[in-house]
Amino acid sequence: MRGAPFCRLLMAALLLFPAVGQTSEEPTGNEKPVLRFNVSTGGYPPYLIVTNDHQYSGIAYDVVSRIAGRMGYEVIPHEIPRKRVDDLLLEGVIDATPRAREWTEQPEKFLFTDTIVPVQEVFFSPSESDFHFRGLNSLKDVTLVTPLGYHYPQLEPLFESGAVEQYEVSQDRDIFTFLLFGRGIDAGVADLAVGQWIIRQNGWQGKLKHSEEAISEFGYRLMVRPEWTSFVDTFNQRLAEMKASGEMEQILDQYR
Repeated sequence: MRGAPFCRLLMAALLLFPAVGQTSEEPTGNEKPVLRFNVSTGGYPPYLIVTNDHQYSGIAYDVVSRIAGRMGYEVIPHEIPRKRVDDLLLEGVIDATPRAREWTEQPEKFLFTDTIVPVQEVFFSPSESDFHFRGLNSLKDVTLVTPLGYHYPQLEPLFESGAVEQYEVSQDRDIFTFLLFGRGIDAGVADLAVGQWIIRQNGWQGKLKHSEEAISEFGYRLMVRPEWTSFVDTFNQRLAEMKASGEMEQILDQYR
């Protein structure tokens, strides 16, 4: 048949060039697998630290890069704005991002590793403020500043009812600048380690306090694309080994 050679050429081309958007966690041939890892725009210190010349470190970055390297992956950092992370993850533009399951609006769409490190969300307020957190029922007629794009299941009913007003900011540092220099803000919601890091880096010790009671405590994990089941299984094994050997504690000590 006259069209047979053309059909054979077409089939060969399709085999050589997979469909656009097709992704797989498994390497082909001798190709080294790649982990496209979101480090966030501006980072998320002390978990993700991004310098002006795009050097990377931090608790999550160190743990993920070490484990992924031992699994044979090349880690390629991507600085993705928070509001775009979930969509780009599902589209296969990136492969993984550090995230607590509870911070995700539709966690069932993704896979999560075991907890890398626990995080506590607390309320920060100016030292001279009379704001005190004594449970969710105590939050009435207050304005809270929170990070843009984060989901707070405990606070959502209060935001929706109007009992608590929410003001969102794009950078974690902005939470504390609003508390110190803004008006009309009663308290800010932030991870305890993040807040302490920002206060220490900016010399704001003594100017801000945090609630003794946490609003929540979650596991900070690696969130990956839904088809990466074998990656998650292996990652969890290596993570458990890192914790058992004391290597995790050594990493944490670098950022305390």
